[in-house]
Amino acid sequence: MTTRPDFVAWLTEHAAELADLNPRPDDELETRVDKSLALLGRLHAEGIIGWGWAEDLGGFGGDATDRAALYDALTATGFGMPEQVGALEVLGSALTTFAPELARRALPAVFEGRELWCQGFSEPEAGSDLASLRTTAKQTSDGWVIDGQKVWTSLGHRSRWCGVLARTGAPEGRHRTLSLFWVDLESPGVTVRPLQTTTGEAEFSEVFFDAVSVPADHIIGEIDGGWKVAMHLLQYERGMWAWQRQAIMHANLDDLIAKAGSHPAAAETVGAAYVALAALRARSRQTVERLAQGERLGPEVSIDKTLLSSAEHVVNDAVRALRMNDFLFGDDADAKRIRSEWYYSRAASVYGGAVEVQKNIIAEHVLGLPREDRRG
Repeated sequence: MTTRPDFVAWLTEHAAELADLNPRPDDELETRVDKSLALLGRLHAEGIIGWGWAEDLGGFGGDATDRAALYDALTATGFGMPEQVGALEVLGSALTTFAPELARRALPAVFEGRELWCQGFSEPEAGSDLASLRTTAKQTSDGWVIDGQKVWTSLGHRSRWCGVLARTGAPEGRHRTLSLFWVDLESPGVTVRPLQTTTGEAEFSEVFFDAVSVPADHIIGEIDGGWKVAMHLLQYERGMWAWQRQAIMHANLDDLIAKAGSHPAAAETVGAAYVALAALRARSRQTVERLAQGERLGPEVSIDKTLLSSAEHVVNDAVRALRMNDFLFGDDADAKRIRSEWYYSRAASVYGGAVEVQKNIIAEHVLGLPREDRRG
């Protein structure tokens, strides 16, 4: 294994030549995705993307801390976070742990910027309560047939592969009869419909599965073992995602400090945002380091998710408060960016598991408090 490069130094040195591949705030979503794919491919060719992933899986070696260092460096040098690294973290961890042969086939295409992945968990009536999902997978002589619907699937309309959580047993089995499948979205019977959000972009999609055939070896983990896989990947969805988002928010806060000027509330407002971010960064760094050591964190990562939600609100509210004129009336790329970030932050208490649910998990499974009486 070669020595890991200094990510910040390399990105700073090559910033000018990579400028055309760096997504801009005023780029349309599709353009941002195209640019980030091209950027990812170039960074992989230069020996940057792939650190933190095992060499036998197409990576350059190292662990989760190497990936975290790269994500920090990307935002610190003005490159932002490539659109696909969120799904790579979540589904990549599941594939490498529970389906290494699938990982060997799938990971290089993402490293090289040739494919996107998405996560098919949430359903119209099964968001935070995944155990009640109704998408089914029926076993056949040569594989599986999946029927059902997923919603809020990030970049589903641009993704080639989807990690689909489906029911392989009786509904009464709840979480004990779920399995996770690796589904080709170009398969017959798959319909993907983009969903427009309040930002005006179709970042999410709903995905329909109508008798979609899935090969027998495209199950991630064991039959009826999907809940175990889901709990494993949630460590990365909540822990590493929190690290990625804090890196983005730190860059946004630095930008705010530079532009807030002599606003009378600047010190107090920025101070509160910094404290929230510092708490999130400290916690998520600890989580990433523990993941790199192979620890299983379980319900503890709900703390990361709760801190993330708070930081998203506080930081973006600070930007809005100190740049109110730009937020309300600006029409340049930067004004559009801060409005888009603020709208996105409103969803932080919902996506990846609602904060109210996370607080119950922390209370019952981390602190050992009595279960809430939900009988009303």
